[in-house]
Amino acid sequence: MSLWSSFWICRAPALAFGLLGLYWGAFSAQVPVLKLRIGAGDAEFGTLMLASALGIVSAMALAPRIDPRLGRYGMLIALLLTSVAFLLPGLAKEQATFALAMLVAGFGAGLTDILMNARVSEVEGRSRRSLMNINHAIFSLFYAIAALATGVAREIGMTPFEVFLGVAVVTWAFGWLALMAPEQAGTGSGAGGSAPTLFVVAGGAIVLIAFMSENTVEGWSALHIERTLGGRYVEGALGPATLGFTMAFGRLMGQVVAHRFSEIRVIFFASFLSAAGAFVAALAPEIWVAYLGFGLLGLGVSVIGPMALALVGKSAPPGSRTRTMSRTAVIGFSGFFIGPFLMGMTSEYFGLSVAFGVTGLVLLMTPVLLVPWQRPVDD
Repeated sequence: MSLWSSFWICRAPALAFGLLGLYWGAFSAQVPVLKLRIGAGDAEFGTLMLASALGIVSAMALAPRIDPRLGRYGMLIALLLTSVAFLLPGLAKEQATFALAMLVAGFGAGLTDILMNARVSEVEGRSRRSLMNINHAIFSLFYAIAALATGVAREIGMTPFEVFLGVAVVTWAFGWLALMAPEQAGTGSGAGGSAPTLFVVAGGAIVLIAFMSENTVEGWSALHIERTLGGRYVEGALGPATLGFTMAFGRLMGQVVAHRFSEIRVIFFASFLSAAGAFVAALAPEIWVAYLGFGLLGLGVSVIGPMALALVGKSAPPGSRTRTMSRTAVIGFSGFFIGPFLMGMTSEYFGLSVAFGVTGLVLLMTPVLLVPWQRPVDD
């Protein structure tokens, strides 16, 4: 099955993945200026970002109830909510207002995330094809493009609000393409049933580690390059951009290898590659070495989250994928709680280099969580 045909059969959620990638790419490249504007230290900023995580997890917990009410308009409405919500961090100038803004932005992004993942899982079930990797690749590609564009925008003096407004305009222009045919939307919203609990917990924990590690580089790589290694704005923006491009490439390759190797095998080896990348970034004496570390981490971690979601989705009964994805995502996206707090506190007291090293150690825990797929499990 070609990459193009894989994209085409899930093009509506793929667009949602791409647009959401624009928002997080634009946000990550602006962490240094947003942090400076509200006068927050590393630990304070990490704590404030918990508001975003709270919004994300709240949306995911409510998604199974919201999904059937929105039907084919679900992803479009979630994207429009996200487009307005992300204007708020661009206006915030105090820590309290920033936290509130990130709470709202997190809710919009979290709702979009669970709906688009559920739609992909449903298409996978109907087509009996692996599609998670290509959709997450599109997120990473758009994320990288947005990060680079934002670095240029910062160089020419654009404000955070102007950057987020530009992304919102793109969403308003193209978001309507995320509408799905009535027979394709909301089919996984059933209230009953889910995957076996142990699969959900283990899969959610793998997603947690993957997304926490991804979020670490997204939110702190620009700061690491600019502050620790003395880079310029554009060089700082290349940190998250490097992650985005390598994750996009890794996920496209993951789409190919998913037809040849099991998800378990790919996740196992990818965890060691991503851990090595984190250690390289932590020990980098120069900017280009840090880019190499971010790239290795991106290649490895790129396939861990999507393939873990695919593993859990395969074990879900028909008609319950939104519920299953929601349960898994609530666990997995708790990484957005742990990641900013862990990075902020570690960076505040030990420095960003040590913080990236801790990320590498956490990634090495992933293979242990694959054990439930090695034997039959009863709920």
